[in-house]
Amino acid sequence: MPEAPAPGEASIDPRADGPSLSRRERERRRRRQAMLRAAQQVFAAKGYAQATLDEIAERAEFGKGTLYNYFEGGKEDILFAVFDTIYGDLRALVRDTFSAEQVRRQPPREAFRALVRSAFDFLLEREELFLILMKEECQFMFGDDPEKVAYFREQGHRLVEAMTPALEAAMEDGAMRSLPPQAVAHMLEGNINGILMHLTMARHDENCPDSPIDAPDKAVDFLTTMLFDGLAAGGSTEADEAGGAS
Repeated sequence: MPEAPAPGEASIDPRADGPSLSRRERERRRRRQAMLRAAQQVFAAKGYAQATLDEIAERAEFGKGTLYNYFEGGKEDILFAVFDTIYGDLRALVRDTFSAEQVRRQPPREAFRALVRSAFDFLLEREELFLILMKEECQFMFGDDPEKVAYFREQGHRLVEAMTPALEAAMEDGAMRSLPPQAVAHMLEGNINGILMHLTMARHDENCPDSPIDAPDKAVDFLTTMLFDGLAAGGSTEADEAGGAS
């Protein structure tokens, strides 16, 4: 059984110890998992730029040369393997909380609320790692390497694709307005990211002005209400409660 990730770490592919794999391949995958767990810990503690392969190797209890056997591109290859893990976990989270089945068992807004709450919990538990990964992702996205830009665009597209079936089901059932589902998924995903970044900055900057959405529960209620009720008067009172008057 794969070792559970420690708090603040992304999980590693649970199929790594699948029964169809040979003993040698299972061992190789377990070693790779250990290296990625160590890398996540070192990146979170020191930042990507300051982290060294020597520190990752020491934390993983392998030689530095062994790291290169698994990640030929060194530290950058390890970073992208961590990105793969985080994005894979997020897609699994979407499938678990915001599937077509989920939106047919409960109102779509409640399924979306569960998705946002789960996404916030997942990323805030990995807050230091999340901040570092977002910084590196922004640098790559606005950099000059088209392959890396394409990588992050593809990851975003796959997240949107994971959200789309639930929206299609809700629209087919008349529980949501009929709009282009992928466009709606882009909008939802973008707003989740935006609120999450606000939350994270507020928690890390003591000079950040007080905000009515500086706590996860308030942010979940505010985002759900704004996206499902909008700015028109006469909607749910949740927006008032989340965005509260002073």
